[in-house]
Amino acid sequence: MMSDQAGSDTTHDGWDAIDASLARLYPGQQPRHVGTVLRASMGGGDPLDGISVYRSTQGLPHWHYVTYGLSELYGKESGDPDDSGYGLELTLRLLALPGETEAPSWPFNFMHNLARYVFRTGNVFADGHWMTANGPIALGTPTAICSMAFASDPELPAIDTVNGRVEFLQVVGLTIG
Repeated sequence: MMSDQAGSDTTHDGWDAIDASLARLYPGQQPRHVGTVLRASMGGGDPLDGISVYRSTQGLPHWHYVTYGLSELYGKESGDPDDSGYGLELTLRLLALPGETEAPSWPFNFMHNLARYVFRTGNVFADGHWMTANGPIALGTPTAICSMAFASDPELPAIDTVNGRVEFLQVVGLTIG
């Protein structure tokens, strides 16, 4: 887990609620977590506090990425009593290639870019939304995926935290043509 950048007197109730949901889905698995050195709320450039990735064997083996930071991880800050922050965290599933032992790193940047969009514009994704990336979603990676849809993650139901409700929205890559 990340170091406590917010201070020792800060609670992690929102973070802990996300971890608890993932622990039920991946019991005993220690995720790879990529944290932000200096999050945007402390003057940095990344709105997310981090992203965890798990290896899933449900269906085809795949990597399951989950963001931390679109919801309120530490304490209630927004005026909306019902939703925690933007009321969501993003997930993404990426097929694990045969013999692949470590999750690819390009989704970390991709998910940060989606979070930057939400923080910059205030436009919040919801189940059934879609958007174009105006090009391949992973520069330098051969892919025909250039758009994405958003759907409720089928294995991570929405949770109610002390900071409000959080829905897990899965990013689904789309090709054109």
